[in-house]
Amino acid sequence: MTRAQFSAETSDGGAFVRQPNRFTGRVTPHSTAPPGGGPDEQDRWPLEAGRYRLIWCRACPWAHRARIVRGLLGLDDAISLGTVDPIRDEQGWRFALDPDGFDPVLGVGFLSESYLATDSDYTGRVTVPALVDTLTGRVVTNDYPQLTLDFSTEWQRLHATDAPDLYPVELRPEMDALMAEIHTDVNNGVYRCGFAASQEAYDEAFRALFARLDALSDRLAERRYLMGDAITEADVRLFTTLVRFDAAYHGHFKCNRNKLTEMPVLWAYARDLFQTPGFGETVDFDHIKRHYYGTHREINPTGIVPLGPDESGWTTPHGRG
Repeated sequence: MTRAQFSAETSDGGAFVRQPNRFTGRVTPHSTAPPGGGPDEQDRWPLEAGRYRLIWCRACPWAHRARIVRGLLGLDDAISLGTVDPIRDEQGWRFALDPDGFDPVLGVGFLSESYLATDSDYTGRVTVPALVDTLTGRVVTNDYPQLTLDFSTEWQRLHATDAPDLYPVELRPEMDALMAEIHTDVNNGVYRCGFAASQEAYDEAFRALFARLDALSDRLAERRYLMGDAITEADVRLFTTLVRFDAAYHGHFKCNRNKLTEMPVLWAYARDLFQTPGFGETVDFDHIKRHYYGTHREINPTGIVPLGPDESGWTTPHGRG
């Protein structure tokens, strides 16, 4: 078996097994903690505009989905935004983009400082997105799947008046099942390809990835979005992987049966979303490429960042109106 990018998250068979999310607190109007307090005995924090800060990286698909949902729901003024540098080294995510290298609200130079302020014994990988309480400096949650669903449900009273319903009650059973398949085979599937430390683990992940992409292509051939005529959370989750596919996953992670641009339905669908307000303007291809190619030294030892692919196609007509 070859050397793994993350040995602690690699099975004996060479498969990548993503670590669980350490912090699972939730911001909710149902918290029994007083304003400025928290969490309560059920790890629920009070819903307060301006109190929490979303830490993201423009390169990270898990963090990108939180950034998109926050914007679509009109929560920009309710939840402040901190951005880490795309290069993650042995010290983890750093606030190198800010003046003097410190987040101006939290006052920390590394996101790991917030993790350790919450759990001084934490030894896992520090991840984004992270929702941090600005009053205590503690991490409320790094549970990215639940975080965006909570933005849609628990944060409703702070939504913009014209905010879309990204998680419709009547569609949730079907959506939850679909998003689980997308997570396993696509969102995490590209990482299972890229971080595989054995041929067998890679082959299995590769086949599952493209079988799921083919199934999604068939589904989207008959409808504009995954759940019908309106954008939902499911589309956000698929988009953040698709938008990185040719720039990173096709070459860097060896997901190379096809490029996204060679899958007509998915390519048109991805362009449709990219050209929708709240999506394309949050994409940073430079950060994406610098992170993947410059951070995973077990996969790309030279650290050379490719100049391609051509990004101009993202703004061409998609024909899915």
